[in-house]
Amino acid sequence: MATVDYRSLAGDILQGVGGEKNITSATHCATRLRLKLRDDSQADQAAIEKLPGVITVMKAGGQFQVVIGNNVPTVYAELGKITKLTGDDAGSDEPVQHGNLFNRFIDLISSIFSPVIWPLAAAGLLKAFLSMATQFGWLDPASQTNVILAATADALFYFLPIFLAVTAAKRFKTNQFTSMAIAGALVYPSIVALAAQPEPVNFAGIPMVMMNYTSSVLPIIVAVWLQGYAERFLTRVLPSAIRNFTTPLLTLLVMVPLVLLTVGPVTTFAAQGLSAGINAAFTFAPWLAGAVMGGFWQVFVLFGLHWGLVPGMLNEIATQGYSLLLGPLLAAVLGQAAATLAVMFRTRNKARRTVAGPAALSGFLAGITEPAIYGVNLPLKKPFYFGIAGGVAGGAIAAAGGSGASAFVFPSLLGLPAFSQVGNFALQLLGTGTAVAIAFSLTFFFGPREEAASDAGTSVPETPAETEAAAAPVPASAPSGTAAASTGTVNVLAPVAGQAVALADVQDKVFASGAMGKGLGIIPADGRICAPISGSIKAAMKTGHAFGIKSEDGVEVLVHIGIDTVQLQGRGFDSAVTRGQQVCAGDLLAVVDLDVVREAGYDTTTLVMVTNTAQLGSVEPVTGGTFAQGDTAITVQA
Repeated sequence: MATVDYRSLAGDILQGVGGEKNITSATHCATRLRLKLRDDSQADQAAIEKLPGVITVMKAGGQFQVVIGNNVPTVYAELGKITKLTGDDAGSDEPVQHGNLFNRFIDLISSIFSPVIWPLAAAGLLKAFLSMATQFGWLDPASQTNVILAATADALFYFLPIFLAVTAAKRFKTNQFTSMAIAGALVYPSIVALAAQPEPVNFAGIPMVMMNYTSSVLPIIVAVWLQGYAERFLTRVLPSAIRNFTTPLLTLLVMVPLVLLTVGPVTTFAAQGLSAGINAAFTFAPWLAGAVMGGFWQVFVLFGLHWGLVPGMLNEIATQGYSLLLGPLLAAVLGQAAATLAVMFRTRNKARRTVAGPAALSGFLAGITEPAIYGVNLPLKKPFYFGIAGGVAGGAIAAAGGSGASAFVFPSLLGLPAFSQVGNFALQLLGTGTAVAIAFSLTFFFGPREEAASDAGTSVPETPAETEAAAAPVPASAPSGTAAASTGTVNVLAPVAGQAVALADVQDKVFASGAMGKGLGIIPADGRICAPISGSIKAAMKTGHAFGIKSEDGVEVLVHIGIDTVQLQGRGFDSAVTRGQQVCAGDLLAVVDLDVVREAGYDTTTLVMVTNTAQLGSVEPVTGGTFAQGDTAITVQA
């Protein structure tokens, strides 16, 4: 079969339906490009059906549906490059954000950081080497050479908001240059100077609480998120004659002062309250204060709350010659570095391992944890939590011994001498070792074991919600959907209990025709939908109604919950997996409220289809009867 040129296909489909002017909206589901047309008579259905890569065309639900199959996200993306039709719609193939608020927040931060992880890791490693060179006298800290190299290593961290503005603009679909201008204002030298001066600051007579936004994360992400609303509103209300320059003008005039007036005060007051509470805890329960500092220091940095603690550290050193606040941070930093090191040994993902190695090194040697946090631990979640656990235990032990730092240094192995002169140094070493041991052990034995990337050139995932893979491969004896390679047989299991329905009887002509592959339908008895085979999630629809799984044997299975349920836009569906995740047969894919689906007038029949039937030896669905979840539904000879 000839390779399909998806860019040409997108253009041909566009021409076949009468051009962009005849399309009111464009979305896609698991297999179909769904277009709403102004005038159906302008669409040449027969011509589109003959296009290479198109399986068939159907009209249903007021939509002109072009059935493409597994490659529909590629065609949809190409359509977005030549039109202004595509966007953040319910049919896009982005994982739906479920789970608690903190997990969703982590997914957001991780997706925004993903594109800058490699430069961040490189800069962190350079900082570690420079720190080592100056520590051991190989490089004069006052030399011009060191100044230039230090600027090279520090620039990305100092101007981090500008870099994040670019990736956040992509995520929130804003003008990236306007986003960069907002970020540039936040780190502009005179703004940084205003944050450092003791005199009150005001904007147009409004008192303003300033903070240092260099190296910050959240302020620019919040700013770009709000920028999206501002731009969409202005684009809608401004006359086209002045829209192009007036939209960024008004956006800049509103957003920069707004961020400075709101984010700064909120962060500063929260940080001051946090600082007061921790300082008070050091007087009556040092171990408790140490546990908080050791466990949550990286969380404070993430939210920018550390800026309220840094002045206290500097003041302690200036007035008494040491800082107790700094004492537990060695456990906090090295705990996260240890978790990253464990990921390097545990993960099967070569790209993740390549990031984890330098990130762990920069964390241990120089106390630079941004590459470790944002490139490894935070996206995988569990290593981040395990690093916190290690920091809690280690910080409590160190603080119980009165450990502190005699100089303001990055908590690291190279900065260890600064922690040797205050309090019980043996307890400091014990606490730090405990943090490292806990974080490393928990991550190594219980952390995510990501699948090995099979595609050439695969890099650290850029999808906003790619999370941890299964903890271990499927045992040979497990009743999974992938049988031993020697037999060549793959059993595709029923993803849900219910009554079997022959594919030909399914109320959707594309599925019923077998054009998408052989399979069957199941009228579900409950709303728990499980994986029918073991393998990798290749597609997880944002609406939670469809999932594509590919087994190690090369069998590709589509689980489609209900007929035309993409129209519900996720209502009633709660997805449990994300694209890129490794699952075992029987693992939960989604929970669906069947009553919601029925009340909305949609058929609940859940389809299980082998979409690459043509490339396999034989695909034999079980006909008739009632399934329990986990019963064999389709037998495949791979």
